[in-house]
Amino acid sequence: MIERIIVRPFVLWVLLFFISALLLPQGFTWFRNFITPGLGVIMLGMGMTLTIEDFARVFKRLHAVAIGVSAQFLIMPLAALLLTRVFKFDAAISAGIIIVGSCPGGTASNVIAYLAEADVALSVTLTSATTLLAVFLTPAFIWLLAGTYVHVDALGLFITIVEVIAGPVLLGIFLNRYANVVTKRIVPYFPAVSVIMIVLIVACIVGLNRTLIIESGALVILAVALHNLFGYTFGYWLARGFHLTEKECRTVAIEVGMQNSGLGVALAVKHFSQAAVALPSAIFSVWHNISGPVLAGWWRRKKN
Repeated sequence: MIERIIVRPFVLWVLLFFISALLLPQGFTWFRNFITPGLGVIMLGMGMTLTIEDFARVFKRLHAVAIGVSAQFLIMPLAALLLTRVFKFDAAISAGIIIVGSCPGGTASNVIAYLAEADVALSVTLTSATTLLAVFLTPAFIWLLAGTYVHVDALGLFITIVEVIAGPVLLGIFLNRYANVVTKRIVPYFPAVSVIMIVLIVACIVGLNRTLIIESGALVILAVALHNLFGYTFGYWLARGFHLTEKECRTVAIEVGMQNSGLGVALAVKHFSQAAVALPSAIFSVWHNISGPVLAGWWRRKKN
């Protein structure tokens, strides 16, 4: 019942809250102080679905994992930098695009990989690997690329990522291993909790940036859509160039194109004074949850 009402119509909920926040921003801006804890809850749920064996798979499929991880942390940050130069956004929006481009793959990618008849096991492995590597790589890329636009506290970003990613994920893995009876009971509810958290995060950022969205939202949406498209396209063809299978190519494309935009929002809100820095991540949350299912449906209709 919960899955049918909350989880399955996820895209509709995101769009509904997006529109609601434009019409009634003050109804959602109160969630600002809960963005970081909310993301921590999502990552805890992800951790409780993982085991030590999931990470052991990295060494069994090192070739595909290395290509996927490299694609994630090369294509999206560089594409973000290119888009900021082409569109010539102000410093806040430019920094926001780079932040979302520097984030790891999003957890929704695992579902999209399943729908696209891709390699779900590889998808889970890549999400796990990029999430843990993001503790070091995400603040490094943000400092390197966004530092030309705004002041970047790399150490602060690192600490925040440890708090909202590494800590909750490792705690989730620990609970899954040593309190499995409990986690089996509560894990089925976490997808619904994650949906609620994501839509509230998106609505909050939209509410905080309502004026900016009305004035220049179309250009930001276009840049975000292109960023997402670059991830899908170059992720797929890079994997193709290294002779991965069709299923593996689809998986790499999905992993690269779908960012953990919730992390981008949390980092932007906590470490940057301008609310607009979080806007690209919030729009990415909406957009990739539309483009992902569309891409999956197209691939399902094609023969492998």
